[in-house]
Amino acid sequence: MYAIVETGGKQYKVAPGDVIKVEKLPQEVGQEVTLDQVLLVSGEEGVRVGAPVVEGAVVKARVLQQDKDRKILVFRYKAKKNIRKRFGHRQPFTKLQIVAIEA
Repeated sequence: MYAIVETGGKQYKVAPGDVIKVEKLPQEVGQEVTLDQVLLVSGEEGVRVGAPVVEGAVVKARVLQQDKDRKILVFRYKAKKNIRKRFGHRQPFTKLQIVAIEA
């Protein structure tokens, strides 16, 4: 059984037991999260595709970690003008473990 869920503007294919990194969610470590934007569910009875979401389908997950990703270096410059700018960015994320898919 697997499902496709949307969170943080991105789509993820998940199955029970999977661990995924998503955009930062406001929950604490150890809390349960309910992802209700389920776009597709595949199970024993076949594939159900939502329009846009599958009615009554929910994916339950547990928060494993709240952290920042590795640093991305950004370098901007203007040619022949001696203008250079270098800075970094660390994107916050939430690591989730998928507990169950309820369709």
